[in-house]
Amino acid sequence: MNGFRTINSRRLSIAGFSFLFAYILSFQFEGQVLYSLLNMYGVNTDRYILAGIISHFIGLFTCGMIVRSQVTAKNMILGGMSLCLATTIPFFFPFPVLWMGGLIVSGYASGITVAAWGYFLKAYTLKNERIKSCADVLIYSNLLMIAVNVVAMNRSPFIGLSLAMLCLVIGMGFIWMLPVERENKQNKTLINKTHSGIKNPLILLCLFIFIITINSGLMYQVFNPAFENLTGLVSWYWAVPYIVALAIMRNLPTKAKRSRILYIGMSMIIGAFIGFMLLGRNTSDYLIVDTLMLGACGIFDLFWWSILGEMLDHSDNPAQTFGIGLSANVFGVLCGGVLGIAVTSIKVHSAEVAVIALTVVCVTLVMLPPLNRQLVLLLKSHAYLATYDNMSQSQQTDIVRQIKTLDPLTVREQEVLKLILSGKSNRIIAEDLFISVSTVKTHARNIFSKYDVGSRAELISTLLKNQTVE
Repeated sequence: MNGFRTINSRRLSIAGFSFLFAYILSFQFEGQVLYSLLNMYGVNTDRYILAGIISHFIGLFTCGMIVRSQVTAKNMILGGMSLCLATTIPFFFPFPVLWMGGLIVSGYASGITVAAWGYFLKAYTLKNERIKSCADVLIYSNLLMIAVNVVAMNRSPFIGLSLAMLCLVIGMGFIWMLPVERENKQNKTLINKTHSGIKNPLILLCLFIFIITINSGLMYQVFNPAFENLTGLVSWYWAVPYIVALAIMRNLPTKAKRSRILYIGMSMIIGAFIGFMLLGRNTSDYLIVDTLMLGACGIFDLFWWSILGEMLDHSDNPAQTFGIGLSANVFGVLCGGVLGIAVTSIKVHSAEVAVIALTVVCVTLVMLPPLNRQLVLLLKSHAYLATYDNMSQSQQTDIVRQIKTLDPLTVREQEVLKLILSGKSNRIIAEDLFISVSTVKTHARNIFSKYDVGSRAELISTLLKNQTVE
């Protein structure tokens, strides 16, 4: 019965978030509904788009300071969606001043709601299934977005706006039906023990997300104007390669090497910008460039969405982890958009645009190996620590004795090592041993050196990798 309830809750969660995200994609976050409305009234689009993106970024980044429980998350999602609904109404009337205010308020509210969904992704989807939940949300929301875009661009922006608002209303209905459950105390204890190791991998992941999505922002501002003569085709085909790539990634075997797939995505981005530089601006050229670029975006987006989903097990505040990760994406789009606006305004040649984009790709290629290594160590460490925590005192002692060191550990280093393997942070270790944090760090460095490892995660992996219980 509980299993059925969890599956039903997962479906409600995915449905509710998909409709919310469809609204954001079709209207608020550089959506074609918003572009159509601004162009219809001859309003400069750049400052409105930037205002919406900046406020959305702030909402994502600060959500963890406000949302600290599943109950609060649900209330915040419903409240944020209601606020988005109210602030979208002024766009039916020719009052650009109200539009700016509405975009800022709704952008912040939607940022809060998106980040808060991290609680439900964690609660109702098993860790090894989160890539599928993330893929489902991205696929369904983009299908809905295509339907809204086609209407807005080929029929009427106001009908498109009405459909975007209808997505919000339907999404609110699904979220309203979503049950709220209390956290398991035992799981929460383990999370609190292990979440301190997430900081460095999360920072590295955010940096990777930021850099790779600069190309997304650049693409919006450079590709779209170049093919503005193909409005009908763009309105429905734009996201099709993205959806296809998500569907392929979703159904790959669990043992597939994600890092290798990312290299395929890198090649596709390179091909897209080279194609943009060398090809013309007719239908076949657009199909080639858009297929390569959006297919790559699908690969990358699902990669880091699913990694963020897995990281939620290491955090006692899923909204904070999920929000910070997604804010890196939005910040990358923002910077890419600003770069694209600058490139377009000074009429930079397409070859120079390709060089800029390929430089970004080269930076991400350099980052990919260390990123993959950090993430693998993080995820393994969590499993190893869970096993270690369930062992007896004698078993824990035996594990440490079995692994030889370059030099013997001092008594104090043995005490620090024991607390590291309990998943405690440097600050907690310092409090337990009545020493300073800097002293703990010194002992930790000495321990790393004697075990010939470079980090806490690598130390845990070295000591415990052969002790995992199936």
